[in-house]
Amino acid sequence: MTKLNTAKKKGIYLLPNLFTTGALFSGYYAMIAAIAEKYEMACLSIFIAALLDALDGRVARLTNTQSEFGEQYDSLSDLVSFGIAPSVLMFNWSLIYLGDIHPVLGKIGWLAAFIYAVSAALRLARFNTQIGTIDKAYFQGLPSPAAAAVLASFVWVCLDLDLVGSDLRFVALPLTIIVGLLLVSRLRYYSFKTINFKENVSFVWVLLLVLVFVLLTIKMQWVLFVTFTAYAISGFIMTVHNVRKKRQKKRTKNTSKSKPKDNKKPKLP
Repeated sequence: MTKLNTAKKKGIYLLPNLFTTGALFSGYYAMIAAIAEKYEMACLSIFIAALLDALDGRVARLTNTQSEFGEQYDSLSDLVSFGIAPSVLMFNWSLIYLGDIHPVLGKIGWLAAFIYAVSAALRLARFNTQIGTIDKAYFQGLPSPAAAAVLASFVWVCLDLDLVGSDLRFVALPLTIIVGLLLVSRLRYYSFKTINFKENVSFVWVLLLVLVFVLLTIKMQWVLFVTFTAYAISGFIMTVHNVRKKRQKKRTKNTSKSKPKDNKKPKLP
């Protein structure tokens, strides 16, 4: 009887999972829009999914409604929204036209899209296994929402410039593969999780925030593309800096060890 009662009590938290469901819906709609060749709507849907994905975790922490179910559901939502949806978008917008040149290139096109999708799946699986064991201040590999944002903003900027995907197939091909490989790389990316939003900040940060909103209003796709491309590149800079720092620390340690110790007894007066 007690087992039945405990089984009835088990359930899921509604509020954070509503945000996750909204992110999943946005990612799914992005695929539908890409297949229907509504590429601008597909790009916008991916960014809406990223926004909702950023909110669901914060809502769960603020309302103390974290759960293992929510973590797994969020991971599956991320795979659809930031793994499958961007790969379908890139394939339908540009990579599909590689088949017009040669059938082998056509296969390479959908394989490039698959490389991105499977890299996103591996990235999410690795992240789930590393929860609680790695430094929260940094991500290992490009986060899947940021990777999806790079591809979606690239397509969005090209649409703004009236560029056709078929003309950019040899640009879209390496871009999709490179971003996919960044997902499973060991590059360090700042996670922004250590920022304390409850602390007082300088008035300059408020002005910068207003400036960002103004720029987003004027040219949203360009601001997003520059921001997320810069974030993708920052992994190389941060990793190189970290390696140099470790080497410098090792050299300093070895130098201090190699210095001879002064074992001479002090002279008596």
